[in-house]
Amino acid sequence: MAVRRIVTNLPSATPGALAEFYRSVFGLDTAMDMGWIVTLSGASEQGVQLTMASEGGSGTPLPALSIEVDDLDDTLARARASGIEPEYGPVDEPWGVRRFFIRDPDGTLVNVLAHTS
Repeated sequence: MAVRRIVTNLPSATPGALAEFYRSVFGLDTAMDMGWIVTLSGASEQGVQLTMASEGGSGTPLPALSIEVDDLDDTLARARASGIEPEYGPVDEPWGVRRFFIRDPDGTLVNVLAHTS
């Protein structure tokens, strides 16, 4: 047996509106939209990853999502253009990432990161 996919499901009273946030800030594409559920996708070279943690690192709260991007500054500008300011960072962390935390419109804490090395 092999795990083929792990999907994160975010609860939302307005899935379409929440999907628009992730499309506009992260450039994701709509893979499926049934009204009550919207699935977004994007190009990825990573496989399945599931993380368990007691905190978010550097004494921060544990975010529900971590999204790695290729251009952190561009993603930050897109978030700010959507009216979202970081709650943490941007900051270079000692484990080799530059990151910031934002909350999506439904309040989910999102860790946005890019590897520095």
